[in-house]
Amino acid sequence: MELSSAEGASTRFFGLTQRSVSEDLGCRRGEFSRKHYGSVELLISSDADGAIQRAGRFRVENGSSGENTDSTPGTWHRTDVHLENPEYHTRWYFKYFLGKVHQNYIGTDAEKNPFFLSVVLSDQNNQRIPQYHSILWRKTGTQKICLPYSPTKTLSVKSILSAMSLDKFEKSPREIFHPEIQKDLLVLEEQEGSVNFKFGVLYAKDGQLTDDEMFSNETGSESFQRFLHLLGDTITLKGWSGYRGGLDTKNDTTGTCSIYTVFQGHEIMFHVSTMLPYSRENKQQVERKRHIGNDIVTIIFQEGEESSPVFKPSMIRSHFTHIFALVRYNKQNDSYRLKIFSEESVPLFGPPLPSPPVFTNHQEFRDFVLVKLINGEKATLETPTFSQKRQRTLDMLIRSLYQDMMPDLHKVNNVLNRRSFSDVLPESPKSTRKKEEARQAEFIRLGQALKLKTTLKGDTTANLATTSFCKKEPWESQSFCSNFPHEVVCADSWGQSLLVSTDAGILLIDDGQPSVQVFDKTLQIKQMNVLEALDLLIARTDKGKESRILVFRLSAVQKDIETNKVIRSKYDCRENKLERTKGCHLYAINTHHGSELRIVVAIRNKLLLVTKKYNSCNTLTSTSPLSSPESPVEEFQYIREICLSDPPVVMTLVDGPTGDSDNMICVAYRHQFDLVNESTGESYRLHHVETNRVNFVAAIDVYEDGEAGLLLCYNYICQYRKIYPFSGGSPLVQPSAYDFHFSWNQVPYAVVCAFPYVLAFTTDSIEIRLVVNGNLVHTAVVPELQLVASRLSHLVAADLQ
Repeated sequence: MELSSAEGASTRFFGLTQRSVSEDLGCRRGEFSRKHYGSVELLISSDADGAIQRAGRFRVENGSSGENTDSTPGTWHRTDVHLENPEYHTRWYFKYFLGKVHQNYIGTDAEKNPFFLSVVLSDQNNQRIPQYHSILWRKTGTQKICLPYSPTKTLSVKSILSAMSLDKFEKSPREIFHPEIQKDLLVLEEQEGSVNFKFGVLYAKDGQLTDDEMFSNETGSESFQRFLHLLGDTITLKGWSGYRGGLDTKNDTTGTCSIYTVFQGHEIMFHVSTMLPYSRENKQQVERKRHIGNDIVTIIFQEGEESSPVFKPSMIRSHFTHIFALVRYNKQNDSYRLKIFSEESVPLFGPPLPSPPVFTNHQEFRDFVLVKLINGEKATLETPTFSQKRQRTLDMLIRSLYQDMMPDLHKVNNVLNRRSFSDVLPESPKSTRKKEEARQAEFIRLGQALKLKTTLKGDTTANLATTSFCKKEPWESQSFCSNFPHEVVCADSWGQSLLVSTDAGILLIDDGQPSVQVFDKTLQIKQMNVLEALDLLIARTDKGKESRILVFRLSAVQKDIETNKVIRSKYDCRENKLERTKGCHLYAINTHHGSELRIVVAIRNKLLLVTKKYNSCNTLTSTSPLSSPESPVEEFQYIREICLSDPPVVMTLVDGPTGDSDNMICVAYRHQFDLVNESTGESYRLHHVETNRVNFVAAIDVYEDGEAGLLLCYNYICQYRKIYPFSGGSPLVQPSAYDFHFSWNQVPYAVVCAFPYVLAFTTDSIEIRLVVNGNLVHTAVVPELQLVASRLSHLVAADLQ
């Protein structure tokens, strides 16, 4: 991916380089597989006599499709290990609002459900980028968006709610002036889940098949003690002032010691079976089960050889534990082996296990396990069992707060209430300025006191995103070209160089080398693709009625550069125009494997389908570049014309499973995404957008185990829809269990996939999420950002500051 930035009037390019595409875990050439996150199995446990005791459906992650007994270290990348939805990116009210002047509103929607809205004007990560951070509190959860600040454009509460798809009200929002509201809103944010965690650790001897046997182990082995030492520090419970995870820190009723650690700002208390009270009379060890049985995540440390009976979650009698991490230690090569069992309803979470899931580096194993367990507990909170309980709690809290607030709002000065639909954070009226200044001072004082109290209690993560080992993230940028003096229109990578369309013409730039003029400024390219494997440059030039699709041989362009031939002008490109493309405003090409290059060109509401054949070696079918004519126009074949009801805003080609009459075109126009059959021209509704205003961003084709899916991006939303093969001439686009959606924090102007990530580009930030589940992993603030080129292995952007 190529990006650009500017210092003064210049532009600076920098790249975000992914590791080699071939190294991506199951994500090669736009393809990914959920199989790397395990498969669901029915697991049955039986007693010593073979009688079935319990059964359950769990997703089993073992780093491979089969039971791999290989003890060699697995192939994995430390850059794959990320906390998902990290609190320092998601706890907005604590981070951006608390202790600062901000506004809070109360209202009811058209269904008479109360809601709260919080708005603050803040500096994004101290980057001198003022932004409005907004949180909408509803019983279904919180919705968070960023809106750009403009000193000349007013922003109303109504426009903020409209951006959150809330346009109709039973009672219009009114501002809340009580400083105490901050405490109540902080409680609402805490319903998203704890920032600290308690995990169970159960020791199992070789051959033990029931939970009664495992819980009855009074002590653990030497290898188990080394594992506990790896997880954290041994602390004395009596007098312990940190996070206690439900353990008794006064009277030693839950044991005298425990294992505790702090990981990436999170406090973690481990409920270790051999450290909890042991009873010789009680064979069920109720006191131990009371803690470990009520943990969402439990580690099972199992002794014995790989050939020994394998642990199954159905051996444990618990309705609360959803995730089991099975750990085995191999003395021969001093390695740990990991296996994960997740209850079927738990959404996918990372990181995926290496194959085989064997770790010889103990510190890396610890970091991997802790990240996996934290992500797993967060994912479990999204299951129906927990999400419905959270929704009931939120509904109760919001309704109670609404009933407490509404009587007092009627007593508030009417002049102040006029701010409800005026500018956010406006100047106070002169008549009430002193009163307002005193209120704001008390507002800040109480908020800062709350923030300090919450921090001292340990109910928030430390404001840092460090890990226990230094690692280079895959999205770290590298400067490619500084002080580029021209305005960038579009670009694409060509080998190690960058072909850039600017206001001064088309230039080839390379790091540390002077730019080379390829075409003069009479040729204005608005969209381009460099296809090195096909020796082609495809470009859309000019605009309006004069717009055309041009095709060039890269070898011919390269020859002109090497021989210092006269720079080509628009006039010199007459022979490179594709027929029938006059007046086009958009084009798209197929980006994945196939027997031919396909181009679809949009000319108002008409689609023109053009193909170019190439052989299995990805070389041209006609003649070699050395003997072929300079212009490849004759090698392209017009196939058909398809008429739409409206001009498309977004287009993407989708490969069918056979490539024979089942290829599709995804188009976005009006309020919908449609699928168009390339062979018949028939269109099918894929997704309807239920909002008044739609800003279409992208439709990205991804392929899961060879089957097509689409990431549909519009406004703040990214929706994944799986596309099944055609059945009777039409694609099956009904809702699927694989479908999911998520919201960006800011409206992007571009969305691209760099597997396993999906990245959203806004004018001043890059939001990075995982393709497999949409979970946030990082937000990078980059002022005045412009994406200019993207490939699977890298992206290039321009910083236009």
